[in-house]
Amino acid sequence: MTQNGRIDPDITAASWARTWASALQVGNGPRYLRLADFIERAVAEGTLAPGERVPAQRALAALLSVDLTTVTRGFNEARRRALIVARGPLGTFIAPPRAALGQRVNLSMNIPPPPAGIDANALLREGLSRLLLRSDADLLMTYHLGGGGAADCAAGAKWLEPMLGKIDPAQLVVCPGAQAALAALILAFTGPGEVVLSEPLVYPGLPHALAQLGRRLETVATDAEGMLPDALEAACRQAGQNGPHVARLVYLNPTLQNPTATTMPETRRRAILRVAARCGLHIVEDDPYWRFAPDAPAPLARLAPTQVSYLSTLSKTLSPGLRTAFLAMPDTASHARVLAALRTFSLMAAPLTNALALQWIEDGTATHIFEGVRAEAQARQRMAAQALGPAAGENAGIHLWYELPSYWPARELAAAASAEGLAVAPSTAFEQGMDTTRSPTNAIRISLGATAERTRLQAGLRRLSALLASDRSAPAQVLV
Repeated sequence: MTQNGRIDPDITAASWARTWASALQVGNGPRYLRLADFIERAVAEGTLAPGERVPAQRALAALLSVDLTTVTRGFNEARRRALIVARGPLGTFIAPPRAALGQRVNLSMNIPPPPAGIDANALLREGLSRLLLRSDADLLMTYHLGGGGAADCAAGAKWLEPMLGKIDPAQLVVCPGAQAALAALILAFTGPGEVVLSEPLVYPGLPHALAQLGRRLETVATDAEGMLPDALEAACRQAGQNGPHVARLVYLNPTLQNPTATTMPETRRRAILRVAARCGLHIVEDDPYWRFAPDAPAPLARLAPTQVSYLSTLSKTLSPGLRTAFLAMPDTASHARVLAALRTFSLMAAPLTNALALQWIEDGTATHIFEGVRAEAQARQRMAAQALGPAAGENAGIHLWYELPSYWPARELAAAASAEGLAVAPSTAFEQGMDTTRSPTNAIRISLGATAERTRLQAGLRRLSALLASDRSAPAQVLV
């Protein structure tokens, strides 16, 4: 449509109208986001090319029968995604592709994507300004009560209410991240050399913490619904026969499990709780993804509050920069034990970011951010399904588990992806004590949040798709 930044005289209003008339017809979200999504799809499909002029906002508003504000917000979102660029009096144009030289597409780090339709910079500036108006700067820069004060715990109880219902804020411990909370739980509920039970594919932070703290990890067999109750009971008996290596703690991540993205149904949860009660096991329920799952079953901690310590972190739902996690403890004694353990290595959460997170929970901003994160995650899951095909499914949450063809061992695929500028997490990074009677898992975890720009993510997923389909038996050809 353009030549050297000038509009071709033979491009008529009718031609651009045909291109843009369907801009709001796909999707169910706000119209301004549908407009930004349309631009993104059109750029990816080649319908809109870099350097092509975008219609004037008033003309486009008239074409789409929407108000000017809707188009302005849509263009602002497209600009935030680096899809369009303004050139002063010349108008607005489809942005040139960003140079990708040396830039890796990170599909290995499990963090929430940038929230759809939200200007994070503006939100942060506004939040900090309001915080400083309400709080004394000296108070934000000094020591605070470890484990959270009354206001901190009240905000935590509010955040956990969709998962656990109404709970007493005095049950909560406010922690500087989920990893610190896990370490405190391990110290509080186990002794040196004792066993912690988990599924064979597990969040890598758990075995790392256990090794550093001198505890042992034993795995329990699973099926498609998660940990097997009979296998859990057998593991408890086996650990009890090993003298000092008794099992007291079981770790579960039952909703959108990391890495497999599976969700344990309620019937299985109740069966696990019955076994844990018979065996005298305390359950650590690590549940960062519950809010992402449609129709998620009730957490274990809601089904049996006296048996479970419930952990939920803001790092997986809002931002990893908010190092705030909430632990809901089953009773006063366990609360005191965990708090004492936590204070041995972490006196308090960082007051400034913690205060910001809690203010956002109280005023509803945290829920608004999460809704944007969830909408963006859903869009990225659809993008992954389109790029990788039926094997990717259409999941919820911020990661997916991709079973590999037999000709691509997971570790080799990860190495080949790295050579292509892609970072993925092979199943070997999550395996702990896999059953030697069964074939090892051959899969990769694909995380969808670490790459900020959708266009780069989409390009990376396409490169991964091509790699997965490549013939590894063909000899490499070197050209000079």
